[in-house]
Amino acid sequence: MSHYDETARTASYARHDTLEGLLQRGRGLGAQRARCDPKATAPFVYDGIRQDWTWDSQCDDRSLYQARLLRDLKLSPTPAVDHLARDEEECPRTATVLKLLALAGSDEARDGLRAYIRKGKHWVAVLQSVADSWPTEWWEDLGDVARARIGEEEELPWSAEPWGRFGIETPGRTFRPRPSLGGLSNEGLLALLAADGTEFHTKIDALRALAGREPAEGLIPLVPSLGTRDDSRPLPVLRRAVDRLGALAVPAARGWAVDGRQWLAGLGADVLADHPGAEALPGLVAELTEQWTARAWCGPDTTARRLARFGPEAADAVPVLWRYWRHTPHSYERTDYLMALAAIDPCGLDDAYSESLWDCEKRARLLAIASAPHNPQTLHRIAALRNDPMEAPEVRAAAGARLAP
Repeated sequence: MSHYDETARTASYARHDTLEGLLQRGRGLGAQRARCDPKATAPFVYDGIRQDWTWDSQCDDRSLYQARLLRDLKLSPTPAVDHLARDEEECPRTATVLKLLALAGSDEARDGLRAYIRKGKHWVAVLQSVADSWPTEWWEDLGDVARARIGEEEELPWSAEPWGRFGIETPGRTFRPRPSLGGLSNEGLLALLAADGTEFHTKIDALRALAGREPAEGLIPLVPSLGTRDDSRPLPVLRRAVDRLGALAVPAARGWAVDGRQWLAGLGADVLADHPGAEALPGLVAELTEQWTARAWCGPDTTARRLARFGPEAADAVPVLWRYWRHTPHSYERTDYLMALAAIDPCGLDDAYSESLWDCEKRARLLAIASAPHNPQTLHRIAALRNDPMEAPEVRAAAGARLAP
């Protein structure tokens, strides 16, 4: 379960400065404190696996955080394996924790998942998940189980693997291969976007390519033409490509904001709001304060990013940004508060960066790897991230780059 209304669920989260509350929020400080007393921490760790303490399960992450707690505190995975075997609604989340723990060398976690695939209700999702991340030899011998059980499913899985390896036909989704646009110049990509005959998916690919490059001013006059066929909404990825333009898009955005098409007016308004003039600063500080008073956990990250553009002039927002960073259960947004603090008042952030090396969120760990102070403690932690088989590839790569001579 995710907790979308803290006003109605005030008792759900423990205080932000207690060990239980830190662990519920996925704070790095919680993982650090836990190492001081693993026995006292164990009930909170197992509770975090049984219950979903993410504020928004679509973007907040806890699985790697919880798997690391089990491993680093040398806690038995048996309660998690038993919880998985009970086949409750939270089973897929527990399976993800055990999947990661198996990568770190836990035979019990691996055996528990293999046993679940043989008998569990959600075995299809679990098998697909482990096949996507485990070495092939850990799961390829389950083909007989899959062939015997697949007939019990009301709907066949859509993905090709691992089912194709087992000789199980799936409906699949067939897409006509499209050539990569990565080799085209900006001019070539813009020409595709401007041409009436360019296919829908090709335009999306062109926007995706532009979104990963330096700003291309030539995109600006094309924006009003980049709606869907019925002109009811923008093409996918258009917002991301426009965001790359930064302040370059502001003059045109004033015209977009008064356009009769709702999607273009909304895009223009967002661009203008993301690049406010000096007169907007008091209102943004007041907005963040009001959000804090209402304990609004979704959305203040946008306010924080807009305040960050003012740099030191937004100093009045610093106390509220710190409150959000310490208190929010919406862990995905925590990185945005720290980035805003870095832009507005960069002094005194070393402890926050160091703590973030232990954070549940990948974005926070990446920011910390780049920004944490150069001392033996942080370098040791960065080396641990680099060498951790459970860690995301991009985090491991960033850690390796930070430690490179």
